[in-house]
Amino acid sequence: MKYVGAHVSASGGVENAPLNAHKIGARSFALFTKNQKQWLAKPFTAENIQKFKANCQEFGYSPDLILPHDSYLINLGNPVPENLTKSRNAFLDEMQRCEQLGLKLLNFHPGAHLKQISESQCLETIAESINMVLEKTRDVTAVIENTAGQGSNVGFKFEHLAAIIEMVDDKSRIGVCLDTCHTYTAGYNIKSEEGYISTFEEFDRIVGFNYLKGMHLNDSKKELGSRVDRHDSIGKGLMGIEVFRRIMNDPRFDNMPLILETPDDSLWEEEIKLLYSLQE
Repeated sequence: MKYVGAHVSASGGVENAPLNAHKIGARSFALFTKNQKQWLAKPFTAENIQKFKANCQEFGYSPDLILPHDSYLINLGNPVPENLTKSRNAFLDEMQRCEQLGLKLLNFHPGAHLKQISESQCLETIAESINMVLEKTRDVTAVIENTAGQGSNVGFKFEHLAAIIEMVDDKSRIGVCLDTCHTYTAGYNIKSEEGYISTFEEFDRIVGFNYLKGMHLNDSKKELGSRVDRHDSIGKGLMGIEVFRRIMNDPRFDNMPLILETPDDSLWEEEIKLLYSLQE
């Protein structure tokens, strides 16, 4: 079964996220557990936690269908020691917030070398960061999101994801989220039928579908291989509708959160209905 949702607002309290997801007909959702543009945030109150769990239960959102996203400030591969420590502490805080809410996944962008260290050094640092945080937490899986490869970001090749996973000690608590826009602009031509087939064969061979924990469904404003991260609404970008039809009819993407991060949130309810209409 497909579980399509969106990255909804948690404004006014984290407990509002499941309410906002329900309003647009989402069967899954993503959220920020704190302000994504700030390093520090107030701790959750007991009321926040209780209401969040109650609202999730009321609207049928189980923890495996909720894909929280960490702060955009975090860079687990940062070459500057002081900033790396700051990122690791912030990531630990995010994982602990997920623990408090009873969530099982935390989605994150792997990191960037900032042109100061090699790609391989950056990947090693990211894996070391993950290991450190996994040792201090329990039950939450760290979910690496593939990137478009913009700037000095790593994670735009399946080999990067596989390399990080290989260096993570606890393989039971590491996973991957594939973003369709990032995949396309990183150079994987999922737009064509042949490219779709070969891309996911390659993903399975290099990373493995057993590590796939969710997807971000986004069209792209930029061309194949441009390595520029610009999301577009479903069917309105350069990828077109057919790739989403294939995904919605592909059992490999069943029983996981399929999350919209498209730019016009007023269209999310319509986009969710559109995606389900593609099922045959």
